[in-house]
Amino acid sequence: MNNTLAPESGTNGHKHTSTVMEVRKPSAHLMIEPRAAIEDNIYQILLNVGENPERDGLQRTPHRVAKMYEELLEGYAQDVTSIINGAMFDVEYGEDEMVVVADIEYGSMCEHHMLPFTGKAHVAYIPGEKVVGLSKIPRIVDMFARRLQVQERLTNEITDALESAIKPKGVIVLLEGQHSCASLRGVKKHGVNMMTTAKRGVFKTDTQLRGEFFRMIGK
Repeated sequence: MNNTLAPESGTNGHKHTSTVMEVRKPSAHLMIEPRAAIEDNIYQILLNVGENPERDGLQRTPHRVAKMYEELLEGYAQDVTSIINGAMFDVEYGEDEMVVVADIEYGSMCEHHMLPFTGKAHVAYIPGEKVVGLSKIPRIVDMFARRLQVQERLTNEITDALESAIKPKGVIVLLEGQHSCASLRGVKKHGVNMMTTAKRGVFKTDTQLRGEFFRMIGK
């Protein structure tokens, strides 16, 4: 980007020059090149907050931010069927016994301010005819987390996906989340831990089963 010098008249009648920042035109490939579109918009943000996108430290910032969004929002390009990929197994397991996968770390992005929230997911299910491979549950959590989200919807999406994919007798999900949109702006409260739950099948009606789940995860 070039800077141009434009003559202006001062209050004393003399002319002086001031630097005028040239605005880069948006890419012509907004729909077919998402990364280029994001780079163009980050460039404009830098300009409009009063920065110079051409200074050394910022020249590649639009590119870096575009790559970052591709990683943080990669869940849009994934689906549950591909993640499970047939990893369902017949296993002898006690009738109505619980499978728990606890302390699944996740990172997501609040759809209201596009600021991150992070935390842990705790998942349990009562197998139906099959169990699912251990690694699949954290990957399903990540798939939905890596989209623009609110924690309440994220909790339900994980629960519904597991119920649909593995056909359990019941499934329960508890999410903990620390939201930077509350700690960095607005109320600016640090250390607040938001908890959300979603229950399906036997977990909706069996209070003893729910109590066992919460004890197992230390809640």
